[in-house]
Amino acid sequence: MAANLLVSEEKSVPKSIKQMSTDGDEPPSQYIVNGNSFGSEDPSTQIPIPIIDVSLLSSESEIEKLRSALSSAGFFQAIGHGMSSSYLDKIREIAKQFFALPEEEKQKYARAVNESEGYGNDRVVSDKQVLDWSYRLTLRVFPESKRRLSLWPKIPSDFSETLMEFSTKVKSMMDYLLRCMARSLNLDKGSFVDQFGDQPLMSTRFNFYPRCSRPDLVLGVKPHTDRSGITVLLQDKEVEGLQVLIDDNWVNVPTIPDALVVNLGDQLQIMSNGIFKSIMHRVKTNTEKLRMSVAMFNEPEPENEIGPVEGLITESQPRLYRNVQNYGDINYRCYQEGKIPLETVKFAHNSVQR
Repeated sequence: MAANLLVSEEKSVPKSIKQMSTDGDEPPSQYIVNGNSFGSEDPSTQIPIPIIDVSLLSSESEIEKLRSALSSAGFFQAIGHGMSSSYLDKIREIAKQFFALPEEEKQKYARAVNESEGYGNDRVVSDKQVLDWSYRLTLRVFPESKRRLSLWPKIPSDFSETLMEFSTKVKSMMDYLLRCMARSLNLDKGSFVDQFGDQPLMSTRFNFYPRCSRPDLVLGVKPHTDRSGITVLLQDKEVEGLQVLIDDNWVNVPTIPDALVVNLGDQLQIMSNGIFKSIMHRVKTNTEKLRMSVAMFNEPEPENEIGPVEGLITESQPRLYRNVQNYGDINYRCYQEGKIPLETVKFAHNSVQR
């Protein structure tokens, strides 16, 4: 199986994205997004992006803002998170330094064909798959026993130390936000975080988006919702590209140098019984500038069964989703096959409720 996938990848992409970007080539058909089934583009659409001050979440007013943001849009820009502008610049810098390395150096950390961890492009899982115009370095950071340090770059020399510190800070913020989210719905503070288990998964993905000659046809990342519970994204300091789908319109997420973009993934929509939203988003390409970002994702232990919190299932808000295990795999397969993952785990009301 792995050998067949390798052959298909090599046949389908005769030139690398980097080569095509440098040469200004017309992207091949595997990268072309045909149509737009999720929303329309209207540059005049101006929808304010929610901003939440994490340091103020002990107050009822900020908790109410959090609940409103997550139940309407499913994401916000987080400020007051305790990480300085210079510290966030340091994270951006190690990402830039890695992607600037010679290709042969980066290939030392290449992912295996049938795996997602390591350096490379899309993992091909479907003949129908449209490829993303990007390079990624994906690494597991928690639990520590699952770290594959052989895939952690040796250059820059402070890469591992910096990533360990940053992931610890982000994990702490994620756990705090999960408790605040529960409080915003008048639930026990452990209602969400406890479903993640004692050894929740957390990974980081360094994203690099080369220039593209046809940004009207090719995306850095296709429209999708995340498989995670929470995603925390450090955007490029200067170059925009992230768009979210709000009221059936694609809206640009502005770059705020000191902010972290927080969006919910499908697993929080399931746990909240649909009250909180997992927002559809994508990444645009452009012809002029390179772009990078750093994303952190948390997920429950795969064997943990997650489901809507009982206190959120009522006569007026019946159960929307069934209990599931290993939702990450469900999401990934659906994403590559063009299906909407959450639709596949909806609760059948003619079955016995658990």
